[in-house]
Amino acid sequence: MTSEYDAPISDQAFDQIMNSMRTHKPEAKTGAVAKKAAKARNSGFETHPLFQQMKMQREFAALLQIKDPYYHQHQQKAGATSTIEGKDLVNFASYDYLGLNGHPEILEAVADANKRLGTSVSASRISAGERDVHRDLELSLARIYETDDCIAYVSGHATAVSTLATLMGPKDIIIHDALIHNCIVVGAQLSGAVRRFFPHNDLAALERILEDERDSFERVLIVSEGLFSMDGDGPDLQRLIDIKTKYDAILMIDDAHGLGVLGATGRGIFEHQNVSPKGVDMWLGTLSKSLVSCGGYVAANSLIIDILKHNAPGFVYSVGMPAGAAVASKVAIDIMLREPQRVQRLASLSRRFFDRAAANGLDLGKSWGIGIIPVLIGDTVKTLRCAERLLQNGFNAFPVLPPGVPEKSARLRFFINQTHTEEHIDAAVDACVDAIKRA
Repeated sequence: MTSEYDAPISDQAFDQIMNSMRTHKPEAKTGAVAKKAAKARNSGFETHPLFQQMKMQREFAALLQIKDPYYHQHQQKAGATSTIEGKDLVNFASYDYLGLNGHPEILEAVADANKRLGTSVSASRISAGERDVHRDLELSLARIYETDDCIAYVSGHATAVSTLATLMGPKDIIIHDALIHNCIVVGAQLSGAVRRFFPHNDLAALERILEDERDSFERVLIVSEGLFSMDGDGPDLQRLIDIKTKYDAILMIDDAHGLGVLGATGRGIFEHQNVSPKGVDMWLGTLSKSLVSCGGYVAANSLIIDILKHNAPGFVYSVGMPAGAAVASKVAIDIMLREPQRVQRLASLSRRFFDRAAANGLDLGKSWGIGIIPVLIGDTVKTLRCAERLLQNGFNAFPVLPPGVPEKSARLRFFINQTHTEEHIDAAVDACVDAIKRA
């Protein structure tokens, strides 16, 4: 992509091309033509529709001189700053909200755990036995949410998939926010349960679904997020609890992005909205954001955890978390609770970004302005060009495009880190305003 951004194309033309890519299917062949094609076809993946779609998109991007925005190679720890392809940048594409990745106390604890227990537990926990580091982490998480117990999986995505597939079945229904994370959708599909969704944060629509369908199912699971990663907003938690109680449903909240971000001490949406966490049946989260490790967890009552520990395939048939990964998150929790000023500085910097961006006329959607701040641009090509211009000017902000977000709502997504400086924030907003004007 050139710095001139001089490959014109209308929004309508771009949309038509993109839609044709997503819906394109080879024409069916019949008779002799079909037999001839069958002989000539390649049995590999060159003809796979997903590969063909990617190929067309890349060819189209090359035509517009747009560089691929994905899989940039970082040469250092990606926190408030990073180095990409030899260039030092201010980084807004990392989930390290509290700036704990690489914290000396965490590194020392991880080194000690690795020395004592090695870099792998070598098998699933059900067969190879428990390690104290696993239970220490799980009990720390259970204390945050005031639940009986917790289960920690080796993969964040697999946490939701395995949990839903284990607990729900064909006689049940899962009702989720339309903007829920992919892991919930995949888990719901694998569970065999009926799946419904309601418009984003529209709890009146949720109630209408429950009024119409509750009596047709055994278990009803309602799923929402504490802080939505694409929009930076969340639901009315107390109202969700009231609704689930009224309809005798089960409530799961994915607070992966809320932990460490929301609330005075970073405990998440329940602390942010001053609501008891006990009203939520299952708290879902990941260890890769504020807790600077890898994996996921479910905090719930002992009955649910007992079922999952003996039946969830992503736990029973998967290796346990490495000791170092478990210890990293446990110590991160300790630091978060011990140093609430990290959470407070994150909120202050986020508000600075939000207020400055709003004053400059940027569209921030319905973001709460804490930790995650999307800048909505709408047009896909313009969004890609803005991201490229920002990168050239020393700022890394990730472009989010359809189908990851609804059509015509492409955006740049800024993750704030409490180790960003005020100068980082101000300069990034100014550069974003300039990029949008020039794109």
